[in-house]
Amino acid sequence: MTSAPKTFFALFSGINVGGTRIVKMAELRAFLEGFGFTGVGSYVQSGNVVFRSAKGDAGSLAKDIEEAFAARWGFHSRIMVRDADWLRGMIAANPYPDLADEPKKLHLFVLERAPTEEEEKRLSDKCAGPEEFTVRGDAFYLKAPDGIGRSEFAGLIPRTLKVPCTSRNWRTVIALLEMMESAEG
Repeated sequence: MTSAPKTFFALFSGINVGGTRIVKMAELRAFLEGFGFTGVGSYVQSGNVVFRSAKGDAGSLAKDIEEAFAARWGFHSRIMVRDADWLRGMIAANPYPDLADEPKKLHLFVLERAPTEEEEKRLSDKCAGPEEFTVRGDAFYLKAPDGIGRSEFAGLIPRTLKVPCTSRNWRTVIALLEMMESAEG
């Protein structure tokens, strides 16, 4: 039995960065349409895709897409998939609403899983600069008042937290939600 289509986004990590691991967005959209997904759209060149699917949940879709992606392009990209309700909830739960109008200073990290208290404490011990962060389940908000490019702490997050993740600035987060809502009709 097929259920009603649900809207998802997929964030591909490590593609089209610094001129390496190039994946054209038209090819990525066609690749996802090959799964039978509908309403496939992409945002900028860094692997942000919105689609609709009547089959699967976020976890199984991420696994299936990751495996097929590696077979098609010859390298692994960690892919985080979440649905529109998850994104709406994370936007509503933004602990730094004062930065919503300065989207380059606010980033949302989509985590593969919620970090343990020990993992979060290890990261907290490294946060000595002007940055602040908040963890809410499998989401991590980074407030970087000087921008992520100037943040030493931002570079420490993946290897200190040790939870697979990928991040997007707030402008991208809002654009993805707008695309998802448009796809839902």
